[in-house]
Amino acid sequence: MLLVLIHGFPHAGAFWTPVVDRLRARPDLAGWRVEAPDLRGFGAAPPEPPLTLDRHADDLAALIERAGERQAVVCGLSMGGYVAFALWRRHPERVRALVLADTRAGADDEAQRAKRVALAETARREGAAAVAESQLPGALGRTARAGEPALAEGLRALMASASVDGIVGALEAMRTRPDSTPLLPAITVPTLVVVGAEDVLTPPRDSRAMADAIPGATLVEIPAAGHVSAWERPDAFADALADFLRGL
Repeated sequence: MLLVLIHGFPHAGAFWTPVVDRLRARPDLAGWRVEAPDLRGFGAAPPEPPLTLDRHADDLAALIERAGERQAVVCGLSMGGYVAFALWRRHPERVRALVLADTRAGADDEAQRAKRVALAETARREGAAAVAESQLPGALGRTARAGEPALAEGLRALMASASVDGIVGALEAMRTRPDSTPLLPAITVPTLVVVGAEDVLTPPRDSRAMADAIPGATLVEIPAAGHVSAWERPDAFADALADFLRGL
């Protein structure tokens, strides 16, 4: 049995290391394999075009096949959730179950699209470090920002390591993504929606509405966590995942 973890923007597969370590230490999940790949342009994956959500989804479908599995449980956080929707749209036969974490189904509005364009210009002009600095305040919840500097520093370093081409490609992919809201009532696999209680980018009320629109979906709200709930509270996130996986 395979669990695939899809990172957000502008992260890499290493974002999931704290959660993966906790999952692998659990004897009740001994039969599960966990993969946390780098999306194109992030981590060790070269920014080979096209850097689109559909191409990321196709890459993941190929990864599941290479792993010798017919299906996988697919967990995407933030941008990773957009990739998970694309995978469900393009390769539903590869999806055993879905975990949608700190993400949204809707497309960007005009103001959000303009911010993506501006951030891409920042990346080209000032590099990944400037993008990382701009993303930190919205990514971390108030608890982490107030008293857990190590979390901020680790996330800053991870985001600053992204390639500029990967950042620009991801921003364009997110800016032009389709509205996945019509997909929600047609999701026929078990689905878990996870959100940080302090998430200001995809707040709990939006996650609750998304869970309500997916037949049979479960919502878990993680206390003292913001938009990167898996990074901020890996124990709670791993517990939510483990409970979900055991129920399949």
